[in-house]
Amino acid sequence: MTVDLRSLRRWLHSPSPVSPVPPSTATGRTALRWEIFLVLAVTFGTSGVRAALRLLEAATTPTRLNEQTTTLNAPVSTLAWLDPVFQLISSGVLLAWGGLAVLLLLRHVPVRLAGLTDPDRPGLPRPRLRDVLPGAGLAALIGLPGLLFYVAAVKLNLSRQVVASGLDSSAGDLALLVVNAWANGVAEEVIVVAWLVSRLRQLQVPWAWVFAASAVLRGSYHLYQGYSAGLGNVLMGLVFVYFFYRTGRVWPLIIAHGLIDTVAFVGYQVLGGVPGL
Repeated sequence: MTVDLRSLRRWLHSPSPVSPVPPSTATGRTALRWEIFLVLAVTFGTSGVRAALRLLEAATTPTRLNEQTTTLNAPVSTLAWLDPVFQLISSGVLLAWGGLAVLLLLRHVPVRLAGLTDPDRPGLPRPRLRDVLPGAGLAALIGLPGLLFYVAAVKLNLSRQVVASGLDSSAGDLALLVVNAWANGVAEEVIVVAWLVSRLRQLQVPWAWVFAASAVLRGSYHLYQGYSAGLGNVLMGLVFVYFFYRTGRVWPLIIAHGLIDTVAFVGYQVLGGVPGL
């Protein structure tokens, strides 16, 4: 299979709904650069560095990578009434990250977020019914191949065994898993796609580098799970940025991410693990 480089260049430079106006002054551009640095420093940029160090730590221990485990939704308190509070606080922090990115996009060097806000429907950002079907389609496109990729990676010693939930199977704990799944979806897709892509385009970064930056960032903060998690999420990131590039909408990405994590978290807890592992 050959790649037509001219066709690839035309595709990367083809019109996109994502065309935010760049700042008009050098001061504005400097402010955007500082915004990118600071937001990533307190959100997924730092998470990516920590995840890479966790993978380095795991790779240098005598135990094989596929014999190690990592838990995504672990209990953080031995008190039955207090742990849900901590879980909700963690979800709230993720939602606050996403909210901060939206606020910055709307107030600081503003852009029109076609994927989150609609000038014809004033008020808080909310999805439309038309976002559900593409969101579900993306979830199916990513979810099942992702599970098969994970199973193969564990067999090949490229991934830790991921425990999607360390909570109980009670109705309350399952509800907490659903809340966390959708909080992940909001934070990741708003920051890693809508905010980062818009800001980089305002700085007139070429689309090829925008794709790479968003996808690599997404892959980086999943590295604690293993090499394959980093690669798999880079590929997922490329698909999601392409969708945003073509449509300018981020709600379907939030819906897709929320569905993928809900099935992973709740399904793992109900089924008691991943079949075949």
